[in-house]
Amino acid sequence: MNLFYIILLLLLGALFLMAELVLLPGVTIGTILALACYAGAIYLGFTFYGTTAGVVVIATVAVLSLLTVIFSLRAKTWQRFSLKKNIDSAQSELPENEVKVGDRGVAISRIAPMGKVEIAGKYYEAKSVDVLIDQREQVEVVGFENNSIVVRKAQNI
Repeated sequence: MNLFYIILLLLLGALFLMAELVLLPGVTIGTILALACYAGAIYLGFTFYGTTAGVVVIATVAVLSLLTVIFSLRAKTWQRFSLKKNIDSAQSELPENEVKVGDRGVAISRIAPMGKVEIAGKYYEAKSVDVLIDQREQVEVVGFENNSIVVRKAQNI
């Protein structure tokens, strides 16, 4: 039964070492758990099976750790965890290219100080110049700032 625990601790140590290398880079809980498992396996080897078995467990720990590091750092291992989908979207047009100062629209949401507006059938992020603008009020474009439109309440003519 003690041999079962030694093998179990060796496998858990390798698992924690791989998790440390692949999922949790840095000296964190994975390293500590791997070292604890390896130390437990070495202790059990020396205690229950003698010096020769203890040295064999130490050699097994070294070889198993080396194989785990090599397997974890292979390119194919990382490809299993990598994103395989291509991102084919593009940045939307800047509002400066589609909307001009003086254009009018409607507030889709309350602009306090940021909100959404509809101008010429398109929706844009907008910022109010000075006052809060309620939903469905008429707005007028007065400028542009950080890819958003600066608006104010439209003056009735």
